[in-house]
Amino acid sequence: MGSGTKYISKKPDQHGVVHWDSTESLVWHDLVERQLACIEGRACQAYIDGLELLDLPQDRPPQLADINSVLKASTGWECVAVPALINFDRFFALLANQQFPVATFLRRREEFDYLQEPDFFHEIFGHCAMLTNPAFAAFTHTYGKLGAKANSAQRVYLARLYWFTVEFGLLQQVEGLRIYGGGILSSPGETQYALTGKMDRGSSTGSKTNKSRPLYKPFDPVDIMRTPYRIDIMQPLYFILDDINQLYDLAHQDIMSMVVKAQQQGLHPPLFETKIKDVG
Repeated sequence: MGSGTKYISKKPDQHGVVHWDSTESLVWHDLVERQLACIEGRACQAYIDGLELLDLPQDRPPQLADINSVLKASTGWECVAVPALINFDRFFALLANQQFPVATFLRRREEFDYLQEPDFFHEIFGHCAMLTNPAFAAFTHTYGKLGAKANSAQRVYLARLYWFTVEFGLLQQVEGLRIYGGGILSSPGETQYALTGKMDRGSSTGSKTNKSRPLYKPFDPVDIMRTPYRIDIMQPLYFILDDINQLYDLAHQDIMSMVVKAQQQGLHPPLFETKIKDVG
């Protein structure tokens, strides 16, 4: 999703195979090798379990058929190859059908550390492991069904819920704070930064945060939907789940009534410089 990209997805052949070249395979190898080391002791157990099930190759990008065999057996989901950018109607329709959109292009070496648009590495390494978890999968499915029926104003609020869970969610475990959001888990810088924060005690409302340390808040869907974000910075704020099954519980609650409540209460002041329009 978005307004433009310089990348073009590779079209699968008649057998559904994406043909990656040696340069792309090396980029994949280097991305996976670096990130596996980075997430150790930082990723949540549900993600680690899912990554073990996926058994991703390191010498080449995996084929979607191999990913799908694991996802379908675990939660009934599958990945679908899409162009580099798709519109919101297509995005929500796919999620509503338990299909996760995957853009079949890999970042170039010169953008190895950061790419604004979601590439194949982000989608597969960042997200697919969590899609093997029933609670996470149920929430994502419900989210897609709601988004498919929502109007454009409601979708803006739903987008924030997705951003602070699926993309940038944190989870409290017995061992300590851990990451489940794919936007963090596919970024070495954010993987390290996200776990250096402190609880928001209310004194920072309406002010800019210390850029070297993020703030944490308890998981609250209405609060989340009132929270602006920017896509091109380290997140100044994360919301903390007490248990991954909170997402399953949320999937069975009246989320659209929460959207209405968030709309009525209005947005929180942003905790970042608003140099660009808040896209969330």
